[in-house]
Amino acid sequence: MSGTPASGGLRRVLVANRGEIAVRILRACVDEGLETVLAVSAADRESLAAQLADRVVVIGPAAPADSYLDINRVMAAATLTGCDALHPGYGFLSERPELAVACEKAGVTFIGPGPDAMRASGDKAAARSLARSLDIPVGAGTDIVADEADAAEAAERIGFPVLLKAAAGGGGRGMRRVDSATELSGAWAAAAGEARQAFGDGRLFVERYVRRARHVEVQVLADRHGTVVHLGERDCSLQRRYQKLVEEAPAVGLPDDVRAAMHAAAVRLIGAVGYEGAATCEFLVDAERNRTSAAPFGFLEINARLQVEHPVTEMVTGLDLVREQLRIAAGLPLSFAQHDVVATGHAIEVRVNAECPEDGFRPCPGRIDRWAAPVGDGVRVDTACYPGWEIPPHYDSLLAKVIVRGDDRPAALARLRHALDHLTVEGIPTTAPFTRALLDHPAVVAGAVHTTWLEDTFLAGKIHPTSDD
Repeated sequence: MSGTPASGGLRRVLVANRGEIAVRILRACVDEGLETVLAVSAADRESLAAQLADRVVVIGPAAPADSYLDINRVMAAATLTGCDALHPGYGFLSERPELAVACEKAGVTFIGPGPDAMRASGDKAAARSLARSLDIPVGAGTDIVADEADAAEAAERIGFPVLLKAAAGGGGRGMRRVDSATELSGAWAAAAGEARQAFGDGRLFVERYVRRARHVEVQVLADRHGTVVHLGERDCSLQRRYQKLVEEAPAVGLPDDVRAAMHAAAVRLIGAVGYEGAATCEFLVDAERNRTSAAPFGFLEINARLQVEHPVTEMVTGLDLVREQLRIAAGLPLSFAQHDVVATGHAIEVRVNAECPEDGFRPCPGRIDRWAAPVGDGVRVDTACYPGWEIPPHYDSLLAKVIVRGDDRPAALARLRHALDHLTVEGIPTTAPFTRALLDHPAVVAGAVHTTWLEDTFLAGKIHPTSDD
């Protein structure tokens, strides 16, 4: 639990987001004694977050471009309700320097990094350049490419397969794997278009595709007094189409020297840009060599915001990341030092989405007729769900995050299986049964998966393969 409340520096916070993360932020504000205002679209008038906030402002219609992605509407909500701070959550405008600039001009405290630090870290291509300047290993790739022709030239130089990646945003949007020159044209148009729609920024760069990679990220917090600390690492290798499905802390089987090198690299990166707030530094580890002391890693990107998977770090450290964000924004120092950070046990998070796995993971918005979340020691559910909620079709399909902690990884897996067995959702299909089956696979039990394992093995024609993966 964080220490001194942030209310001495802040009074009223605009939460500029929706869903489970809006609920999460609202509850942290309540714990800190802060008033809350929620900016919602017309589609979210009846959301759980809207029921919890002290005040609700409808900022536009359902379409994100006309509500959650409209900086002018968001700032009008903040200023007209007398908010002295704004929390962007994740996604939407959370990594847009323009929002931080608008907050500065309006005299509203942005709960996150300043615009210069965000440009240097939140832009993936800029962050790669920063890492190179600090002699931190970076995978082969380019800076921003001007057009499709430049991308094709870079891909030929790097060697196929490659990834086209959006410079802004995250969550797998604006990302396409390209296996040959003939695929590049369609992939370029799709990636750029998706990035523009999701983030308002269609810039792309090219990166070498690592066939069997582990995705490991380090959580960092930095205050305005020059303190930068890491809170250990998370393994997010279990993914589908670059979207994380399962996250855990700490990473399994990572050599101690590699773990320590990643922690140090993350602290150096964040310290180099004058960063304030929560950030995550992401790395790729060669899955073929992840159990040797010579295991290589390469810097991937910085997420200049709170991560979806932050609860697993909270579960093993006992720290509240959102309350620390509020403290930092209020000008207070972190409530702990690096030597105070001790990870105990093992935590795992699974995402529960309103999707139909049997139909290609098609999003399935609709009415939740019944909702009952699991409870118990070491079990946490972050959600915005309640019986009778009509899930709008305009946004991400995430319904909830089920997070557990155990004394060790086998205990955490057992607790997670039990929790998912006791999650009840009626009225819409969800990914919970699919994920529950996934947790029984020998490769998952052994922690021997990589970022494309789900598609290459688990979904490649047989759900329960028995051969060695």
